[in-house]
Amino acid sequence: QVQLVESGGGLVQAGGSLRLSCAASIRTFSSYALGWFRQAPGKEREFVATINWSGVSTDYADSVKGRFTISRDNAKNTGYLQMHNLKPEDTAVYYCAAGAYRRASESYGAWGQGTQVTVSS
Repeated sequence: QVQLVESGGGLVQAGGSLRLSCAASIRTFSSYALGWFRQAPGKEREFVATINWSGVSTDYADSVKGRFTISRDNAKNTGYLQMHNLKPEDTAVYYCAAGAYRRASESYGAWGQGTQVTVSS
């Protein structure tokens, strides 16, 4: 069973940066795509970014393209989401997930507990 643990969330001013980490407790972490999703209060969970098993292919939501970078270190069983130029509308609970290289949340079978990101204006 894959277990994922996010860290790195917090409170930041608009224009600031944060780096989220996702630690996976599975030796076959490199077999899965890694996705990041977020859910703001009163809104549905939405796709943020995904990276394939090797790290060669990435995909981003239009709302974060050019500001966020997804990456992974398979040797460390860890994925990352580097976020720059944060905006108040980026405020949400951020989740990492392991599964298939797709935007649909249904494609991911394992999820972390989430980490809160709050961007103040």
